[in-house]
Amino acid sequence: MAAAAWALVVAAAALAAGARGAPGATAAAEAANAVLRAHQLPGGLLPRWITAFRHDAATGRFEAELEAPCIARFEVDLRYNATVAGVISSGQIASISGVAAKDLFMWFRVQDIRIDDSSAGVIIFNVGVVKKHFPRAVFDAPPPCTPEPLTRTTPQQRLEDVDGVLTGGAASQ
Repeated sequence: MAAAAWALVVAAAALAAGARGAPGATAAAEAANAVLRAHQLPGGLLPRWITAFRHDAATGRFEAELEAPCIARFEVDLRYNATVAGVISSGQIASISGVAAKDLFMWFRVQDIRIDDSSAGVIIFNVGVVKKHFPRAVFDAPPPCTPEPLTRTTPQQRLEDVDGVLTGGAASQ
């Protein structure tokens, strides 16, 4: 319980201080970073461009809203949906939604992230069929996140459902 209260204090301080950490980070990203670090997780597990962040210290449930879906490049590519949610506790994030990892040209939904042994400096991404191990230091700072071209929509790129077939809207006419 004390760790949860500490996480709220740290998050409130980060919000009050504004974006002072990573260049381009929002106040919401700073709050997310503080909550991650308060739970012994690296602050770079979520990207910089978080527009809203909510965390329930009692349940550990969190939700981060991003400007748009995006891809962050580490030793592996991570794709973030516009909303990322999960349950955070000491050394892990469980029940994650909105994050996928690329492996062998395929995207796999990340189910949970955990620090197996903090002294080993390894972070583990569980993608269901396999567990990926990475150096914890790779995720120390929030990454820049490039908007994903396949999910960005403009009037010329918007897909339309015409008789069950997706078409390119104005661009295909």
